[in-house]
Amino acid sequence: MSAVRKRSVVIRGHRTSFSLEEPFFAELERIAVARRMSLAALVAEVDSRRGSETNLSSALRLHVLAWVKREGADKI
Repeated sequence: MSAVRKRSVVIRGHRTSFSLEEPFFAELERIAVARRMSLAALVAEVDSRRGSETNLSSALRLHVLAWVKREGADKI
């Protein structure tokens, strides 16, 4: 099992951090590349869409899961 690692990024002019396991972070980076955007821009997008009851790390994991599920559905 992959250990959780804390990472920092600057979004909308302020520094924020999130904690993700390496496989989730790798997929998040792959999504940013596929969408031709920076990792910070992707994190900012997810951050702006999450509800106040969801922390950023959880929102990022859910975003990765949704992306991977859509990607798999496209291959069927």
